[in-house]
Amino acid sequence: MGETVGEVTLGLAEQLATDLPELSPDEFAIPQAETALVCGMGGSAICGDLAVVLAAEKGYRLDVHRDYGLPGWAKKGRPLVLAVSYSGNTEETISAAKKALRLSLPIVAITSGGALGTLAEGEGIPILPVPTGREPRTAFGFILRRLVFGLAAAGIVTVGDDDFSEAVQITSEILRPGSASWNLADDLAQAIGARVGVIYASTGLTAPVAQRWKTQINENAKQAAWVSLLPELDHNEVVGWSALREITRSHLAIVSLRDHGEHEAVARRFAHTRSLLEDQVIWAGEVWSQGESALARMLSLLAIGDLVSLGLARYTGTDPEPIEQIEYLKRKLRVDGD
Repeated sequence: MGETVGEVTLGLAEQLATDLPELSPDEFAIPQAETALVCGMGGSAICGDLAVVLAAEKGYRLDVHRDYGLPGWAKKGRPLVLAVSYSGNTEETISAAKKALRLSLPIVAITSGGALGTLAEGEGIPILPVPTGREPRTAFGFILRRLVFGLAAAGIVTVGDDDFSEAVQITSEILRPGSASWNLADDLAQAIGARVGVIYASTGLTAPVAQRWKTQINENAKQAAWVSLLPELDHNEVVGWSALREITRSHLAIVSLRDHGEHEAVARRFAHTRSLLEDQVIWAGEVWSQGESALARMLSLLAIGDLVSLGLARYTGTDPEPIEQIEYLKRKLRVDGD
């Protein structure tokens, strides 16, 4: 019997530490690029969101495209296109790859096979293969490692072995049963309970991690969640809690994601926003990043979010494995396309 979603999720550090397959220059030739575009959905796209932060550190533009085709600017901007689909059968990503081919854009495929793998092999597109046999959400470490490798080869990001070593060390400790972070995640899961989780973060490093928290809560715990970002939420959402405070205090809970490198004004906003809203909505707690590099700090927060999602599943008696609604939609779309 294969590993469960929970067991595989706890293997994030091992995925990050796994050696990449050896590829000859003929198999994997990536041109230097000024801009790049990650095309993917779900966990593949979130890997791209983290990479946006890493690219910004070096002053490069990296966008994430969650849709069919390509954005209008791609024709003139001519980015390096990274088509990322764990299964290789994500229809939006295949559509993006085909559009990139029609525009003669440089492409790299990151996949375990499927239709994207077949397309890449037939068109001579470089492939960074991902191990097969997993749920896409549990292959995050494999995908991220390959995505960063491809972007580094193009000169878009600078992430060295030391950064990955730090991330591996920190996530390994966080995901160790009985660790302080494990206990923190357990406390947060209990505080959220059957409420809708609201993840507060800030633009930059914590924003993509907040999105991963949301999607992991959606898929593993089968619960609703949403993400809001400072400073933007202080210009609108902050006034949206007062009219229905009896409902919001009973049915929603906020978790804030914090980074030691966040803007000092954002730090003040977190404090004042919490003080302002505490009588209107439950604050389940806050989580601080760990580590020095941007990669380690993001992954430390991400790992705790994974634990929170699994903890919520335990407390509500939910099986993290099935994603029936997603599979139903895929079947319906296949039928519609026939």
